[in-house]
Amino acid sequence: MTTTSDVKTQIHVGHSPDPDDAFMFHALANDKIDTGNYVFTHTLQDIETLNRRALKAELELTAVSLHGYAYMTDNYALCACGASIGDNYGPMVVAREALGIEGLRGKTIAIPGEMTTAFLTLKLLLGDDFKHEVHSFDEILNLVEAGKVDAGLIIHEGQLTYADQGLKLIVDLGCWWHDETGLPLPLGANAIRKDLGTKAMDEVTVLLKESIRYGLEHREEALEYALQYGRNLDHSKADRFVGMYVNDWTLDFGERGREAVATLLDRGYKAGIIPNPVKLEFIG
Repeated sequence: MTTTSDVKTQIHVGHSPDPDDAFMFHALANDKIDTGNYVFTHTLQDIETLNRRALKAELELTAVSLHGYAYMTDNYALCACGASIGDNYGPMVVAREALGIEGLRGKTIAIPGEMTTAFLTLKLLLGDDFKHEVHSFDEILNLVEAGKVDAGLIIHEGQLTYADQGLKLIVDLGCWWHDETGLPLPLGANAIRKDLGTKAMDEVTVLLKESIRYGLEHREEALEYALQYGRNLDHSKADRFVGMYVNDWTLDFGERGREAVATLLDRGYKAGIIPNPVKLEFIG
């Protein structure tokens, strides 16, 4: 006989195939914590693909760009945990030559997606005074090195490896944002679908936070799992990268993190990049 308590709720999870997300979801992906009546099924896709899927509300729990979240507030709320925040560091623009920020104007820049927070921040910096091409995030460094684009907007582990390909840092957008606002740059978050209902949204968010906390408390174990997604990263660089984006901010946005999200999206709206004001809703 099947009872109500035996019925499992499927939670389809989407996150990026990079070390920080893998570290964050290690406990959920590898049955390290008790998930009760929830069964988590994981899909790994690049963040722009996840943003586009979230526009169609395909996944119950998904990593999203904070820029992308501006377009999906009808269907999703933000989990208070699971953030990727750059505190005086973040996505970078790199090139073969030291162009300087003004040297980027009129140039063609490869970007990892139009809904990424990296692209929103670049638009806040340069306005419309550049051309862009969308490419997979893990192709951009090679395109810049080969001279197929003038510069590249890099996210994920490319922030630690661009110099290995002889490329020059033009601007760290996290540093620029901090200089402009005094705030960290909120890049990504986990969004949870509202049709799950308040109880399930709260419970799933708690499980996500437990998974993050497990990784932080079992760092070497979680890092070993994450390394399989660390393209060209050795143990030391993977540890550094995870530390950049899985930390106290990830356990909870906190007041300053929430202020940073509100400020970023408000500036995007006032600059005409985001079409409507964004009402933020946090769970947990």
